[in-house]
Amino acid sequence: MESQSSTPNFADLVQSDRVHGSLYTNEEIFQLELEKIWYKTWVYVGHTSEVPNANDFVSKSIGPQPLIMTRGRDGVIRLLLNRCPHRANQVCLQAKGNRGSFTCPYHGWTFSNSGELRGFPFPEGYDTADRSELGLGQVNRVAEYKGFVFGSFADEGPSLEEHLGAGGRDAIDRLVQTSPEGEVEITAGFLQHRAKANWKFIVENETDGYHPQFVHASIFSIAKSGIGDLYSNDSTAVARDLGDGHTENDLRPEFRRIDKPMNWFGTNEARLPDYVEKMKAAYGEEKAREIMIDGTPHVMIFPNLFIAEIQIFVIQALAVDESIQHVTALQFKGAPDLNRRLRQQTMGSVGPAGFLLADDSEMYERTQRGVKSKMPEWNYLGRGKHRERRDADGFMVGDATDEVTSRGIWRHYRELMEAK
Repeated sequence: MESQSSTPNFADLVQSDRVHGSLYTNEEIFQLELEKIWYKTWVYVGHTSEVPNANDFVSKSIGPQPLIMTRGRDGVIRLLLNRCPHRANQVCLQAKGNRGSFTCPYHGWTFSNSGELRGFPFPEGYDTADRSELGLGQVNRVAEYKGFVFGSFADEGPSLEEHLGAGGRDAIDRLVQTSPEGEVEITAGFLQHRAKANWKFIVENETDGYHPQFVHASIFSIAKSGIGDLYSNDSTAVARDLGDGHTENDLRPEFRRIDKPMNWFGTNEARLPDYVEKMKAAYGEEKAREIMIDGTPHVMIFPNLFIAEIQIFVIQALAVDESIQHVTALQFKGAPDLNRRLRQQTMGSVGPAGFLLADDSEMYERTQRGVKSKMPEWNYLGRGKHRERRDADGFMVGDATDEVTSRGIWRHYRELMEAK
């Protein structure tokens, strides 16, 4: 590896079937990731349903950068940097609310919720100040797809739809059609789970189909949900590299083999009669049955949005060895009976006493400690490389437990880190 003071050689550090351990521990590399990934590409920030009304706001982030997502009087959603241009104090300490302006608690500077400086106390001290240059900073580009709001600090670059690609757009399309009204709502509130681990360990794990049988064996054996079988060596599910760092565990082949509507949710049609009737009315009986068999996607949108069937995770990189996962239950517009169960299952799996996330978080922190070891210095990612193949859409796929997803993530990572 290159010395700490020189620019890392990513061609050496990221190879076709292995990555160097320093990629998870090197502070210089983390700072480069902020510059080349978090502050350059499109990053998921929030959902339009979180700010439905004029003057609504929620506190958000892109990596370590605190933001305020606002909906102005004009209906436009903006991403403001939560930093006073005077002395850098945070101007908003609330998680959410409704207000037309923000006042810095340090010296009383006041800003509109579209970012402009409204005024400051004792204005005679600023006779020569140009107020137009003293507003809140704003994320350069903001765009949304089916209600999912992304931001990019880069002045120019690929559009959001180009960033998502066909695979990412299809995943979100499949997600929203689970609603009889074709819309997702993010209204259940977020839990925050902090892990002393590098953000890339979390990204890799989200679509790693090799670990569930082992890490989650205890809960699978007690709950008898059948989830573990989806990731077995005999499963017909596939791991898929969607390109541009986006990856998927596609469980639809297994659900189609079982051929029972709502089996993906661990239940059946009889338990959700209102939802089933609304879906049939919205899509027709045949299409509704297809949607209810396939279920929601299990997709990681690089670098930070994980759509996990019944919930979403938003990954926040705080430091080279510290990350936060913000998690909330998905809610589908027009489906109150389904939504109630979604909230209950989310609390059971990833809530404060939930089993699944506790298992994963323990693995994240153990791997962060272990990756500092001198021998071996590499993480091997070669599982299933010999049986990778292209699917009908041209995406690289592997068996359910193969590491085709991790290899896809790292290929894209290397491209971003080597870009000028």
